[in-house]
Amino acid sequence: MTLKQVPLSLINSMNKNTLIEVLGIECVELGNDYIKSRMPVDHRTHQPMGLLHGGASAALIESIGSMGSTLLIDLNKYQPVGLEINCNHIGGISSGFVIATGKIVHAGKRSHVWQVDIHEEHTKRLICTGRLTVMIIEKK
Repeated sequence: MTLKQVPLSLINSMNKNTLIEVLGIECVELGNDYIKSRMPVDHRTHQPMGLLHGGASAALIESIGSMGSTLLIDLNKYQPVGLEINCNHIGGISSGFVIATGKIVHAGKRSHVWQVDIHEEHTKRLICTGRLTVMIIEKK
């Protein structure tokens, strides 16, 4: 399946007044089978020791998969909901930005699977890798 190509401003406007906005996550690139977002590593995304919080990485992974799934379905009939997420935290980072790239692995009628890798923006060092399963449910 190919992701619908829409302006990044439209994707980012959907995040107003959500956790995505609070964490400073911004969609920065959209391809046929992938989506990229950028997230700051600062007071909003730190854990008490000053490193990127694993929960912020998980939220970034879920956000990317959910954004991507909205671009694969008819939003008038269906909505995506996160079903399962796993994250492996590989490296630490205390400042700057991370870039997450989510690629669709499976795009079925009722489920989507996304592989998401989070890298430090400038060094490209792997910070976290994860997988998100999204369930596609009918709107009532």
